[in-house]
Amino acid sequence: MEPIRAILTDELLERIRSRAAGYDADNTFCAEDLLELREAGYLTAMLPPERGGRGWGLETTTAAQRLLAAHAPATALAVNMHLVWSAVAQLLAARGDHRLDFVQDWIASGEILAFGISEAGNDSVLFDSVTRAEPSPTGGYDFTGLKIFTSLAPAWTKLGVFGKEGDGDDARLVHGFIDRADPGVETIENWDTLGMRASQSHSTRLDGAHADANTIHSILPTGPNADPLVFGIFAAFLTLTASVYVGLAERGVELAAERPAQRTSLGHGGRALSQDPDIRWQVADAGLEILRLDAQLRMTTRDLDDVVDHGSSWFPRLVTLRTHAGDTARRTIQLALQVSGGGQYFRGSELERLYRDALASLYHPSDAESAHSTVATWLLGPPTD
Repeated sequence: MEPIRAILTDELLERIRSRAAGYDADNTFCAEDLLELREAGYLTAMLPPERGGRGWGLETTTAAQRLLAAHAPATALAVNMHLVWSAVAQLLAARGDHRLDFVQDWIASGEILAFGISEAGNDSVLFDSVTRAEPSPTGGYDFTGLKIFTSLAPAWTKLGVFGKEGDGDDARLVHGFIDRADPGVETIENWDTLGMRASQSHSTRLDGAHADANTIHSILPTGPNADPLVFGIFAAFLTLTASVYVGLAERGVELAAERPAQRTSLGHGGRALSQDPDIRWQVADAGLEILRLDAQLRMTTRDLDDVVDHGSSWFPRLVTLRTHAGDTARRTIQLALQVSGGGQYFRGSELERLYRDALASLYHPSDAESAHSTVATWLLGPPTD
């Protein structure tokens, strides 16, 4: 397995960090970052060596995403969606399920994949859909609906989507991939957001967008089910998304430790604020949070790589990790702002941008409400009417 730093070199990371503020200010896509990461082999790193990859598992890939996110969170979040599909294919194959082996072939050939899953008003996420899937006269399916938060919108070449065929007891969920060149695909450039702006996660309108029969990889019932695809998507998405916020939080702790040493207290004879016991306590408290989160992420991803069977506790573990990472990122960046002085409140400071980026964690599945529901069901059983 090739070391992370062989791909994410100091020079590459510093170039990526140097562009982050400009992407954010101009609300533009991280195109140069993606190009450099692609040329460095980052987009194929999870492929096995025989397919031209580095053989990274989730433990290594999430560690790499932490490092990338510490330099440019929005770039890491954008690339995340491509890596999620790579991870899903890997997780399934490791468990003897090869339905997404063609995805690995696509990635090896240079395709850039994205996620067309999220839908406005669909709080059932993977267990229902407001997008319609209709059998095509030529084979495959045609999808009609609106997908939101399509990260990598300016660059993806293959979009993984799903939609509902039929209604009532006969309804089922159809999963497949559509091509960017399909005339039924329209990118709606509406990504003008508070944070994570360089991800350019525009909405995508599907109007009879066609998925060939050989890309229809799963047809599942509506409602919760134990199909390995569902586990694979949740596991890959939640751990990789968590890793972005772990990296963001780590950058916050780094800045929280640096800035007080650069500030002095007039009331204490010019002593550096890094010697103030209250500030030291606050920074240490953030460090404790990071160490706990570090262990949680590494243990969870290692167990996924090792095909550990946690049974019914897998979903509680995954949603807890994702929500904990987002909560920690928001708290850590706020703490860094508090100990770094009022200059960081001005538009254009790194902490001002990181604070806005951290707020995006409020909106990823699974949110706090969903996470508590999942854990409560695990511990107490499903609620009764």
